[in-house]
Amino acid sequence: MEPTPRLYAVVGPTGTGKSEFAQQLAERFDGVVLSADALQVYRELNIGTAKLTEEERRVPHFGLDLLSVSQPYSAALYQEYARGVIDEHLTQGQSVVVCGGTGLYVRAALDKFDFSAGEQEGNQLRAHYEALAAEQGDDALYRLLEERDPVSAALIHPHNVRRVIRALELCGQGESYAEGTAGFKSFQSYYPVVTWLGLRKEREALYHDLEARVDAMLKVGLIDEVRMLREKGLAESLTARQAIGYKELMSWLDDECSYEDAVAAIKQNTRRYAKRQMTFFNADPRIQWRDIEVTSNLESDGSETPARIEAA
Repeated sequence: MEPTPRLYAVVGPTGTGKSEFAQQLAERFDGVVLSADALQVYRELNIGTAKLTEEERRVPHFGLDLLSVSQPYSAALYQEYARGVIDEHLTQGQSVVVCGGTGLYVRAALDKFDFSAGEQEGNQLRAHYEALAAEQGDDALYRLLEERDPVSAALIHPHNVRRVIRALELCGQGESYAEGTAGFKSFQSYYPVVTWLGLRKEREALYHDLEARVDAMLKVGLIDEVRMLREKGLAESLTARQAIGYKELMSWLDDECSYEDAVAAIKQNTRRYAKRQMTFFNADPRIQWRDIEVTSNLESDGSETPARIEAA
């Protein structure tokens, strides 16, 4: 008897082994992996996003290398793409493991979210604010949002330029980012998900592993990847300019800081990002959290493993 195709979610902060765990899960349940990572969709961002190489992918992966950093993309476009992948594979009898640390992408794929028309593609307002950010800096853009929509500004980190621009876009269209994101608290599923599994580590261990991973990325060619972006004229794209690991090394290459300071900033920003991810996912009561002690051996701590997940 053929197994029933099912849908799984593997989430959590960066550096907890989600990619490997998702592969194990997909292998066990005859499925595919759908990445829910806002940076791994870009072809040029590989080492710095911890994207699995083609050789490391033991099952079919989707949501990777969809476009260039020079092209506009959004959670709404990802939602359309992701649901197409999910529907196609469930219909074909294959399970789908949605895996990622971009909370908005995970929920855009699996929950009931409606995006306004302006989110679907680039527009003149977006181009205007992107140019403003490039000319006057991130802080000036955030102050503008504080003036026009203080309620929405209070929900967004000042250096999350992409989201600040989105909030300003909505404000210019007579809408509110704060009102539009109110659905974050409702957790209304669009699909029946068998298991929402969250992987986490004790904070000090996670931070130690993240710093070690940054060192490893630098050793295997992250600097060359950043130089490649500059050579291709892609370094000034909004995506590359804001991606952790890329923006700090670009500052070093532009003689704006020392190499040591750039590496320290990458590690600090990575730690802060992991903390924000945990804050986001901790708000979701559906997630079953499992502590991972050793990333390279997910079964070593007796936590949930693909072999232990029973079909519901």
